[in-house]
Amino acid sequence: MSKTICHSIIAGLLLAVAATRGADLSTVKFLGASSCASSGCHGGGGLKQNQFLVWSVKDFHSQRPTATLTTARAKQIAEALEIKDPTTDARCTTCHAPLHDVAEHLRGENFKVSEGVSCESCHGAAENWLRSHTRHDYTRADLTVAGMRDLQNLYVRANTCVACHQVVSQPLLKAGHPELIFELDGQSVAEPKHWSAEKNDNGAQTWLVGQAVALRELIWQMTREHPMTDHAQRMTETNLLERISALSWLLHKATGEQLSPTTLMEDFESYQRNADKLAQEKSAAAWSEQMTHDCLTGLAALAPDFLDQKIPVSMHARRAERLVLALDRLLAAENNHQADAELNQLFKLAQSIPDFDAKQFSAALEKFSAALK
Repeated sequence: MSKTICHSIIAGLLLAVAATRGADLSTVKFLGASSCASSGCHGGGGLKQNQFLVWSVKDFHSQRPTATLTTARAKQIAEALEIKDPTTDARCTTCHAPLHDVAEHLRGENFKVSEGVSCESCHGAAENWLRSHTRHDYTRADLTVAGMRDLQNLYVRANTCVACHQVVSQPLLKAGHPELIFELDGQSVAEPKHWSAEKNDNGAQTWLVGQAVALRELIWQMTREHPMTDHAQRMTETNLLERISALSWLLHKATGEQLSPTTLMEDFESYQRNADKLAQEKSAAAWSEQMTHDCLTGLAALAPDFLDQKIPVSMHARRAERLVLALDRLLAAENNHQADAELNQLFKLAQSIPDFDAKQFSAALEKFSAALK
């Protein structure tokens, strides 16, 4: 198994367990998606009872992740890494078929490995909370103690999703696996809804928490895949370092927080703690419409940054890549469509890292800012 992905997922699980008041969840069984599927529970036709149907029929997480491992592209990546069968190798199944990695003694009677990213992949092993999670006298805290992951908490939700949506080990990338960008709000919006509308969060806050967690995981990947003590050696990992630096720049511009240590990122561990602290603080913040607006206008005013010729073009490209996603989610949070055409142009200009034109992007960003006004 990729150590990066494995440790990221374990870290996410531990964060969820840390909120359970010390409950021992190590022997709790996974019961399988069918345990949620009866018509009287989540397999019914009503809006408040159709969650299993939405997941099984419409959601990418259902069958497609596992099916992806049988494609020609998966075969090519597997051959490059000398993987005999991607449908059983942990380097692939960890994200595409996570139930494959559940120990035999933790598998319930109706457990099925083929269910892809199923209910319990996100909500936690169900044995201790399946019967109690519909009780009106149970609080969110009670359910968390029983092992049900509190996905209403943005910090917990980001930790649950980030490992598979952000962290891809360097060997997999070099073998042809696409690079991933974690963006919690956009990915939540794109997912077919199997939750109530009243549980939707502020999109701007969701975006910001997700980006802080993404930065933490990118730093984590750097420290685990390049555990050298020599700062100069770490700095040779240009691609990953540029992604870290670009996201750090964006979060600094969005929040005013200086995330990197003063030692030019030699102290990656403290850098990681700063990112995690920001994620927790923003998750707990009382978010306002003014905060969204200030963040949007502040990021829209960054055109001069892309004219700095001391910054490598590849770094400008990485910054633009993250910035356009941020502007998209902040506009959506404001329900603002007056700069849609300008935003589409920014997306086009940020599409290709090798072909990026910083001066052209800067001019387009000025037009976007003007359209907002």
